[in-house]
Amino acid sequence: MDAGHPVFYYDLASPDAWLAAERVVSVLGAVPEFEPVSLAGLAAGAVGPFLCEHDVEAYWEDITRRAADRDVLAIRRPPVFPADSDFAMIVATYAKRIGKVVAYSLGAFRQSFNAGRDLGEQDTVLLAGAAAEIHPTAILKAGQLRSLRERLEGATAAAAQAGVLDVPAVRVGTRVFHGDRELEAAAADLAGAP
Repeated sequence: MDAGHPVFYYDLASPDAWLAAERVVSVLGAVPEFEPVSLAGLAAGAVGPFLCEHDVEAYWEDITRRAADRDVLAIRRPPVFPADSDFAMIVATYAKRIGKVVAYSLGAFRQSFNAGRDLGEQDTVLLAGAAAEIHPTAILKAGQLRSLRERLEGATAAAAQAGVLDVPAVRVGTRVFHGDRELEAAAADLAGAP
C-alpha cells in the first residue's frame, strides 16, 4: 500500500469499529486497507473504556442511537461484552493474508452486532468465515498458528507506532482519525480539503 492510501484499523470486539466498518468505504469514497489490530495492545486497551455497568449501558445506548442515525443494519447486543476476540482476530489476520479480510471482517462484525452472537465462540467465527468463503478447516488451523498471532501483534505495534491510540481509526498519510465520528474528517483529509 502506498503512503497516501487510507488504512482502517479495527478490533472485531468493538461495536464502534463495527459501525465505522459499515460506513468507511462510502464515507471515504475509497476502499481502505483493512488492518486488524488488538485493542489490548493500544493505549486505550490498557485503560479500558468502562468504569461500571452504567457506563456500559450508556455506551450501548449511544451506539444504538448512532446506528439508527446512520441507517445501518439494526444493532443487536451480543450476550458477552466485550467479547474475547482473540481467535476471531487471528482469523482476520489470516483472512488478510489470503485477500478476504473485508468480507470476513464484515461477516464477523455482523454476526456479533447484528445477529447478537458471541464472537468468542468458535461457531460464530466459522459463520463469518463462511460469509467470506473461507473453509472451516482453514479457519481452525489458522487459529492455531503462532505466526499469525505474531503477525497480529506486529500489526498492533506498528499501528501504535503510527499514532493509533484506539479503534476504530483511519490513517491518511501520517494523520490518524479516531472513532466512527471522525470518518468524515478522514475523508476530507483524503480529498485534500483544509
